[in-house]
Amino acid sequence: MKTVAIFTDGACSGNPGPGGCAAVIRCGDQRKELSRGYRRTTNNRMELSGAILALRELKDRCSVEITTDSTYVMNAFQEGWIRRWKANGWRTASKQAVQNIDLWTQLDAELGRHDFRFRWVKGHGDHPENNRCDALAVAAAKGADLLVDAGYEQDHPLPAEGQAPDRTVKRGETFELF
Repeated sequence: MKTVAIFTDGACSGNPGPGGCAAVIRCGDQRKELSRGYRRTTNNRMELSGAILALRELKDRCSVEITTDSTYVMNAFQEGWIRRWKANGWRTASKQAVQNIDLWTQLDAELGRHDFRFRWVKGHGDHPENNRCDALAVAAAKGADLLVDAGYEQDHPLPAEGQAPDRTVKRGETFELF
């Protein structure tokens, strides 16, 4: 089984706002950098997306160490939150729907294909790969061709021009921003 080191980060300019996710994957002497930018999302969604982006690159079952500065992502697995959420029908201990369920289910499925462990590092510290991921995520969030985070935007649509912010919006409805 291959041993793979994954480093991930997410960034958001505003929360919500334009965001980016990034990952660095290392396996032996091979290295790959990935990033994507989204026009409207949240920081937590970008942290999750960075890990998903990297794991989808792995074709075979691997032993994976994921280094992240996100306790949100790491603790869901290390503290058993995700196991309890699934047992409770994707509800928290307080019976609330788990936020970002679309991404949690994707991450859970991707991790299910591998032997994995998480390692936490302090963000904006002296970890070179974490700093590289941060730079890639910030640059992606500032990119010209930002993607739509459909999982976020369908549940948090922007109001149409001239409409009150609390307007009811139908799924799939689009808006002109400028």
